[in-house]
Amino acid sequence: MFGVLQMNDKISGFELAKRSGEKKAIAMIVDGVASDLSIHIPETAAVEFITKDHPSALEIMRHTSSHILAQSIKELWPNAKISIGPVIENGFYYDISCDHQITPDDFEKIEKKMREIIKADHKISRETMSKSDAIALFETMNEPFKVELIQDLDVSEVTLYRHEDRFVDLCRGPHLPKTGTASVHFKIMKVAGAYWRGDSKRDMLQRIYATSWFTREELDQYLHNLEEAEKRDHRKIARDMNLFHMQEESPGCIFWHPKGWTMYNALKDYVRRCIQKDGYVEVCTPQMIDRSLWEASGHWEKYRENMFIAESENRILAIKPMNCPGAVQIFKQGIKSYRDLPIRMAEFGCCHRNEPSGALYGAMRVRGFTQDDAHIFCTPDQINSETKKFCLLLTKVYKDLGFDTFSVKFSDRPEKRTGSDEIWDLSEKLLQKATKEAGLDFSINKGEGAFYGPKLEFVLKDKLGREWQCGTLQVDFQLPEKLGAWYTAEDGRKHHPVMLHRAVLGSLERFIGILLEHYAGRVPPWLSPVQTVVATITNDFDGYARKIFNDFDENGLRVELDLRPEKISYKIREHIIEKTPIIAIIGAEEVRQNNLTLRYPDGSQETLSAGEALTKIRNACQPPDV
Repeated sequence: MFGVLQMNDKISGFELAKRSGEKKAIAMIVDGVASDLSIHIPETAAVEFITKDHPSALEIMRHTSSHILAQSIKELWPNAKISIGPVIENGFYYDISCDHQITPDDFEKIEKKMREIIKADHKISRETMSKSDAIALFETMNEPFKVELIQDLDVSEVTLYRHEDRFVDLCRGPHLPKTGTASVHFKIMKVAGAYWRGDSKRDMLQRIYATSWFTREELDQYLHNLEEAEKRDHRKIARDMNLFHMQEESPGCIFWHPKGWTMYNALKDYVRRCIQKDGYVEVCTPQMIDRSLWEASGHWEKYRENMFIAESENRILAIKPMNCPGAVQIFKQGIKSYRDLPIRMAEFGCCHRNEPSGALYGAMRVRGFTQDDAHIFCTPDQINSETKKFCLLLTKVYKDLGFDTFSVKFSDRPEKRTGSDEIWDLSEKLLQKATKEAGLDFSINKGEGAFYGPKLEFVLKDKLGREWQCGTLQVDFQLPEKLGAWYTAEDGRKHHPVMLHRAVLGSLERFIGILLEHYAGRVPPWLSPVQTVVATITNDFDGYARKIFNDFDENGLRVELDLRPEKISYKIREHIIEKTPIIAIIGAEEVRQNNLTLRYPDGSQETLSAGEALTKIRNACQPPDV
């Protein structure tokens, strides 16, 4: 469908599509670059046509839809000034300045106008213009934001797109050939304020968000997922389950309640058992470390603005934003031989980073967090085996937690980095080789490596299809050398070890937030802070209920006793909201028969003997084997 053609004559994409019989082409890829069908193709170019089922099609359609949105605004409110309208995840937005304050009451009117523009099927044409002529054009149109954008471009020519004589915009494209090619399956989602160019001293604009899909089914599914995501908001679930809260006096930090801390420790204990079995030793390093060590490690130069600082006795101390330098200090104690390697040193390290207040979001983006961190000190020859070993561990943990698949991104050297190109070449080569030999496919995440080395990023997909980057593995040749860590090699000479930085969950706080949203609060019983509740229909059965409660408690279950003089329907409803996995109900018949009626989250019930019920609940609440 997307055949690659070698061109010898310079013709337009429209002509080439017609010759090749590709009637459904909406754009094309020329020598790896997405382009309009209107451009003329260079000689010997490789051409791939884009139809609606191509991975790039949705972004191009949404890009055109943002222009259609801007056109509709201009036609409804001619004095409006347009600025920028990029594609974003799941949709697009356009920033405008308008005397009319747009509200949700206007959404239907704007959507109607957009459909009129799509139905009119205006031809979309691309043209280039000198910078000075483009400035003059947009000055004539009284579009000051466009004028400013063009003035700041370091180019001699700019690209414009016209919808016949109805609308013109500054854009590099690509776009659809006609407005009628755009999908009518769109919805305006919200309007918000946004400063021009993100500068609080500049104009406040109105940002109109929208989503667009090729089919009604895709749009409906997206809107359904949004509703589900709102229901699954981990902050709301945490309130319902009484897990934690956050408050202004400690921004970005979590106040764990007893139930939340129980869940936290259940997760931590499971990870601890996994890493102990996998050959890790556990350590703990100080929270505050003198500036001198951060300078020696390179973090002071690269990460200072994100570090919290304290002063004492004329010394500057930093609250650690990461655990790595501390781990190296432990490695340096005593002489190490090649026979000691690899050393797998784990730490549930509590870190603090000065994230912008506007970026903080529940447990997902915090300032204070605990990493399931570890540092593997090894020889270069051991990178392969340790990468494979880590990938097996990570796969098991994710599967046990309900994530059967994950994707991998390979993040290579960033612009701001330390170390020579030779070190980076070696690091990237070894990590890519190890990843391939571990049997993992990966995509390239250009320029997103750590400042000291390349890394793998492991991305989970939850039940709503949302992606969460969690685990990491980073290869570091530099930090051990900077901090003077070495081992005696087989040849009797001193060598610096390679340091593999790795985490499976990333941070416990964020991962608990992900779990709450993934399971809509109904986490596996072994993680649940309360695994079962013993609830009586009336207080006549309190004695039997206390006996059952004691039996459950003595058998290691996290159990609560509900003897409140409330209707059983009220009690059940409350425990459903609190996401209790199993409710053991006791009435007259249960007491008479020495039974329990177990109610499950799906509303089903069964009556078992007290002994059978205990066995069933215990089995259901067992954590995964390691």
